[in-house]
Amino acid sequence: MIQLKNVRKDFGGRTAVEDLTLEVPEGAIYGLLGHNGAGKSTAIGMMLGQVWPTAGEVRVCGFEVSSHRRQALAAVGAIFESPAFYDYLSGRRNLQILSSYTAPTSAARIQEVIDWVKLGERADSKVRTYSHGMRARLALAQALLPKPKLLILDEPSDGLDPEGIHEMRQTILRLHREMGLTILLSSHLLNEVEQLCTRIAVMNRGRKVFEGTLDETRRGGAWLRLVVRDFAGAAAALTTAGLITAARDGKLVQPADGTGADAIVRFLVAREMPLYEIAPEQETLEGFYLGLMDRQRP
Repeated sequence: MIQLKNVRKDFGGRTAVEDLTLEVPEGAIYGLLGHNGAGKSTAIGMMLGQVWPTAGEVRVCGFEVSSHRRQALAAVGAIFESPAFYDYLSGRRNLQILSSYTAPTSAARIQEVIDWVKLGERADSKVRTYSHGMRARLALAQALLPKPKLLILDEPSDGLDPEGIHEMRQTILRLHREMGLTILLSSHLLNEVEQLCTRIAVMNRGRKVFEGTLDETRRGGAWLRLVVRDFAGAAAALTTAGLITAARDGKLVQPADGTGADAIVRFLVAREMPLYEIAPEQETLEGFYLGLMDRQRP
């Protein structure tokens, strides 16, 4: 549904995106990750035809965006940056006006998306009375108006409380399951990405530094949670003995090949280093991401 090939975007003398190649397959919920300034928003802007690439090719729904923008975006809905609404009008009237900018939309379709995002009881209230969560649902309703096949969501849960984040997650899963939408999701909430996406790309300083499945992020080697009185001292001793290859977060160690937890326990007990707990620890997306960013530092 989305293909970027060797894409670069320069703003004056600054390169915001460099040699970016990625592919979002049809039917996926695909996560685009990276810190502020990593190039995510610029990449999404190029997908939506709001930013022109300096070099490379951007294709959406089979069409090159720069030369065939209307065809490329005909079946695309998006929440990008901060959606703007007329606060003095109702949510329904906002949808009527905003949809008229692109194509006439029937009252039945507007009501359908209002029901889909569960805004029915407040659809005729003025937007200025909406909570942040209701504004997020209105933005999603606007994105669904053109009956998209591809949905691009830039930080859809930004600023929501835990209940709102949960509701947005469930809505995204429903859209994927019941409408069969392909969804590109950009988010800082790694726990949400982990629960929603099956494939991700990570950007850092304008470049892609990882692309793969969530399962691949968990294959960085087995980790053990090690609870001891002096973690730094125990980790240093285990490293010198060749029993572990890495330690992080004040509680995790990575055993050397062929080394089991029993060997680590015997080593620590023999040296009278108090040991309170040792157990397998599955790698999380947060741990993978932080480790990846740490390896990218000059």
